[in-house]
Amino acid sequence: MDSLETELERARTLDESELADAIETIGFECTRCGACCKAESACGEGGESDNEVGGAAGGDSGTHGSGENAASAENDAEPHTATVFPDEIRRLQAAGEYDFRDVARPMPYGLADGPDGPEGETFEWALQTDDCGDCTFYAEDDDGMGACTVHDDRPLICQTYPFSVALGGTSQPMGEAVDEEGMVRAHECEGLGRDISRAEAEELAAALKERAVRELEEAIGVRDNYQPVDPSAGQVVVHDSEGAKRPDGSPYE
Repeated sequence: MDSLETELERARTLDESELADAIETIGFECTRCGACCKAESACGEGGESDNEVGGAAGGDSGTHGSGENAASAENDAEPHTATVFPDEIRRLQAAGEYDFRDVARPMPYGLADGPDGPEGETFEWALQTDDCGDCTFYAEDDDGMGACTVHDDRPLICQTYPFSVALGGTSQPMGEAVDEEGMVRAHECEGLGRDISRAEAEELAAALKERAVRELEEAIGVRDNYQPVDPSAGQVVVHDSEGAKRPDGSPYE
């Protein structure tokens, strides 16, 4: 298996024109369905999970609720999970004068259910979700069309969905790829296969390359700055490229 440093060099030398060619071949147009921003199980009226009102539980990528997402976890809903980098969290905070917890939550992987809630160590951050498990920045208009309320400042993983790059150390949103062309993987989305302009493909390709580089830089930073801790019962510690942090983003000391 290639090292993260080797994969990072490969990411930095990706040909954006070739990535754009692949995106054009696969095809994509956002239909604003909102599927990439929502939990697999929709909420009913009053914020109740469909699991409570007779709906079937689903799963997007095997994620589990933590902290503020207890309502979703209790109803076996699978919350929306999108990785967000530390500087992206700060940018979103500044854009809307949000608190850290309004923007991000600990990545649920590795956490255990303790008597007072989630506890343990995990790595990196996910965008915050509401009680239904949907991205907290997702909204729908009167016609049911989805929209991102922080569209201009949305993280790279949102800018590039439903695509990813086939490099070790990079993430695959929404599970395994459903289509592939060269280095570009396409993930489940009803907008795949639609015509896309060259300009849009090139814009997507540039963001996709940037995301691949950033994911690998973050992974290397997490590895290099990781110091094992033994959190007390009921505590959560998040390790990102800047070191160990508490769920509110403050340093863990």
